[in-house]
Order: sequence, then C-alpha cells, then structure tokens
Amino acid sequence: MLLLAIDTATDGVAVAVHDGDRVLASARAGDARHHNEVLVPTIAAVLEEAGRARTEVTDVAVGVGPGPYTGLRVGLATARTLALAWGARVHGVCSLDAIAAQAVAEGLRGEFLVATDARRREVHTARYVATGEAGDTRVTRTAGPDVVAPADVVPDVPVVGAGTRLHPGALGPARAPFDVDGGALARLVVDALAGRGGWELLAPEPLYLRRPDAVEPGTRKRVTA
Repeated sequence: MLLLAIDTATDGVAVAVHDGDRVLASARAGDARHHNEVLVPTIAAVLEEAGRARTEVTDVAVGVGPGPYTGLRVGLATARTLALAWGARVHGVCSLDAIAAQAVAEGLRGEFLVATDARRREVHTARYVATGEAGDTRVTRTAGPDVVAPADVVPDVPVVGAGTRLHPGALGPARAPFDVDGGALARLVVDALAGRGGWELLAPEPLYLRRPDAVEPGTRKRVTA
C-alpha cells in the first residue's frame, strides 16, 4: 500500500504519504485563499520527500468536510482526478474525524468535541468518545457534524479545534489540534481499512452543512407598459 492523504477543509492544505506501516512524509501549506495554488505542488513535494513515485500510489484519501465550498471542491476534484489517473482507490473522510484522530493520538480520552471555523460567526462541531489505551483505541462519533452558533455549543466536555481560538468565551480555552493533520488523516484511513479504531470511511463527496450562497436566478418578470 502507498496512501496519499489530502485535506482542504480547513485553513491551508494538509498532505501526507503513508506506506501502511508509518507516515513517510507530511506537510501543511498555504491558507484558505490559496488551496488551488498550493495543493498540487505540496503533493509533489511530499511524494519527493517520501522517496516514492506517484505511480506507486494505491490509495488516495481526501477530507470531505464540512468546510468552505471552494476549499472542498479543490481537494475533492484533485483526489478524484489523481485516483483516476493513477488507477488508485479513493476514500472520503469526515475532516472533523481527522482532527479527533489527532487529538486521540495525543492522549485525549473520554468524551470530547471538535469545533472548527464555519465562517459567518458559526462553527462546525461533532462529539466523540474515545476508549482504550494507545495502540488499541476505539473512537465513536456520537453526534454531528453540525453547524451552529458558538453560543449554542454546550462545552461540558473538552473542546479542540480552531473554533476554540476564535470563540474562547463560548468554547473554552484554545486547545490543539486546531486543523487537520495529514499524517493523522492517513493513519485514520489505514486503520479503517484494517478494521481498527471504529472509523468510518465515506464516499468522496463534499459534506456541506449549508446551502450554497449562489442560487439560480429566478425567471425574469416581464415588464408591461
């Protein structure tokens, strides 16, 4: 196996390469305004750092959100195109799950929330429970993903994610991880394919929690004299 993992659901892009045993290379680059410009060069750089060729990639994993429409479109279109060109399988992952996976890898256990920036003064949230020790941990998403106002979140458990930096009054003190880590995303997919961890893989389709801002214009009214 050689897995390429990418995510564009949060600020910047996250990319990693995993050989089924370990993360060979990973990187974060850019910001929310430059997903399209930095994703492909970052993929090339990570593959080069890993010392692997694109023709060796057997699987592509992509974060499906929730996140901004433009960012998700870039990541998903790139993942599908590369998988088709390389003859690789493509897997979708809830981006909040990837942040939860990183939090658990860093030692978080029990119930917790992930909250990320949804813009418009809202946050994307999901609730999890993690049980077990390192190397034998199972994580279950018990609620979400949802998009809500920060004031509507009940921070009765630890909260991680970029939302805590933006809305500390409602969500509590800033607590990492804040954004998707490519290595955590890759490890989640490897575990899911092996039946470990309790993670669920999704179709590579965008997970939007709002209707698009742009709507089809209605039929123009006829002006009569």
